[in-house]
Amino acid sequence: MSVHSEIKRVTTETLRKMKFDKEKITMLTAYDYTVAKLVDAGGVDAILVGDSASNVMAGHETTLPITLDQMIYHAQSVVRGVSRALVVVDLPFGTYQSDPQMALHSAVRIMKESGAHAIKIEGGKEIEDSIKNLINAGIPVCGHLGLTPQSIYQFGTYKVRAKEEEEAQKLIADAQLLEKLGCFAVVLEKIPAALAKKVTDSISIPTIGIGAGSDCDGQVLVFHDMVGMNKGFSPKFLRRYLDLYEQITGAVSQYVRDVKTSDFPNQNESY
Repeated sequence: MSVHSEIKRVTTETLRKMKFDKEKITMLTAYDYTVAKLVDAGGVDAILVGDSASNVMAGHETTLPITLDQMIYHAQSVVRGVSRALVVVDLPFGTYQSDPQMALHSAVRIMKESGAHAIKIEGGKEIEDSIKNLINAGIPVCGHLGLTPQSIYQFGTYKVRAKEEEEAQKLIADAQLLEKLGCFAVVLEKIPAALAKKVTDSISIPTIGIGAGSDCDGQVLVFHDMVGMNKGFSPKFLRRYLDLYEQITGAVSQYVRDVKTSDFPNQNESY
């Protein structure tokens, strides 16, 4: 019997308790109903409907082009497939940065139209007013510090962030600010493991790492990377649990051969 056979919804409170109990939090991305159903059945605690859908589902080079309407569509599809995991949705680039009222409007649309449980937003002190606005409206917010892909053109690189003392100190201060503002968790992306540990120890809300070492309270990976559907993306932090690229292209090639040679469909597969 599965450990999760008794289905109990994961909430933001569940995640806080998991940190307190020193139980690691698991998170994966999903962008559609079928994958969401699979990931939820596998027992992850949280599903991120990431703006990485821009890369994975739409083939864009960055996360910047994805729109609010597209994020809502992905979130709706995921929510329909989930019965246990907490569903967190990224606010896409340009929907919150400069205007706290716009941030609230964008987040309310995601929550109302998709039925998701929480919002994720990139940045620290510079988006303080936007975060305040969401939390005052009763919307659960997950922060995101370190490498923030929406700012890629400002950084100019996907390299590890906060290696220098000044940036590291700002990151710790930002994490503490996010906690003070009322965020329920914070994603730490591509920062030194020692810094991630320092941040994790200095706040009472959970940290969820991606390329941030094993001392975070939880881990997140992009589903398509984790199951090996992407060949070209091999960062140091990625562990591939399957090689679906080979298996799927192999299956497709076999199907093509079977159809070409009239092997498929055979008598048993015909009416």
